[in-house]
Amino acid sequence: MITILTLFSVFILIAIREIGTIRLQIWQIMLFGALTVLITGQISPLDALQSINFDVILFLFGMFAVGQALEESGYLAQISHTLFGKAKSADQLVLSMLFGFGMLSALLMNDTMAIIGTPIVLLLAKKHRIAPKPLLLALAFAITIGSVMSPIGNPQNILVAITLKNPFITFFTYLAVPTFINLFLAFLLLKIFYRDDFTGKNFTFDPPEVVKDPKLATLCKVALSLIIVLIGVKMAMAFLNVTVDFRLTYIALIGALPVLMSEKRAKIIRAIDWHTLIFFAALFVLMQSVWNSGFFQALLMDLNLNITSIPVILAISVLLSQLISNVPLVALYLPLLIHAGASTKEMMALAAGSTIAGNMLILGAASNVIIIQNAEKKGETLTFVDFAKIGIPLTLINTMVYYLSF
Repeated sequence: MITILTLFSVFILIAIREIGTIRLQIWQIMLFGALTVLITGQISPLDALQSINFDVILFLFGMFAVGQALEESGYLAQISHTLFGKAKSADQLVLSMLFGFGMLSALLMNDTMAIIGTPIVLLLAKKHRIAPKPLLLALAFAITIGSVMSPIGNPQNILVAITLKNPFITFFTYLAVPTFINLFLAFLLLKIFYRDDFTGKNFTFDPPEVVKDPKLATLCKVALSLIIVLIGVKMAMAFLNVTVDFRLTYIALIGALPVLMSEKRAKIIRAIDWHTLIFFAALFVLMQSVWNSGFFQALLMDLNLNITSIPVILAISVLLSQLISNVPLVALYLPLLIHAGASTKEMMALAAGSTIAGNMLILGAASNVIIIQNAEKKGETLTFVDFAKIGIPLTLINTMVYYLSF
């Protein structure tokens, strides 16, 4: 019972994030939860250490290093100009943002794009004199939806992917088409809710951005090329049925090598989002303790639900992700599906439902929180209502699209 009380305390604190004059960070709250179950003996130190999925931690480290180098070198701004610089109107800008950031999140992970995409979005809002809110929402929806179709698009997909034999092929086959449809539907909904910001906005073409550090930018190009090539190798191995253990983690770490061996490596390593890595390590410990308690397993059994039914998987994924976030949800639900002998299609429903849940409310995905925290540093924000009034109908529509695709 201590574990469950700790879990709910953690997520209440994440929702409030303020006690009197004390402003709490999400990683601090999650670390508090992990330490609580450790100190109270709900999980042993050895079990806690073994619960941490170091594949995920190392993958995040590698991708964060590449993302930080992209921003540090100025190559990210050049990519931004390539993707969005030719937009002639607000319609074109938001549409290109949705598909541009959506595709990048599928490659570089949604949390990474939340970190490096927020300053780009605020710069575009200032440059084109557009209200930041619709662009921040476009970024949040883009990286959530876009990351659905990739096994490396977000942490919860990685958890699902490591259980699959051919993750890249499987994700793309099941989820690519509905993801493209949902990106366009997000554009239509934003246009409806922010129609005044989409009208009468014609842009002028500006020259491309100048790279700040050409040497580091070259290494970033090498890093991105390595990641793309290695993903291709992983897919080819799947097609050829090669059984070599070539993990997603290896792709991230090999891709990060050029920037980690550069002269700027110390600065890049210091600037990596270590707090997010602590958050995930603590999350694994707390979720293992919750799993050991058997609380949610018993709850699902008492409800007498068919946990392998796709409608049930989608409903539970979307709704429970709002309470315990999508990564903990998958960490809890995935073992249940594995034990029940779930099919690949059902695994894909878990990936889609738990990821698209991030579009409903701010706390549905860590990437939403990252965007808001970064925006608040520059004087902009999204309120709970700002997000929910579009997020709720969008999530319902998105979920239906994925359901119809299975």
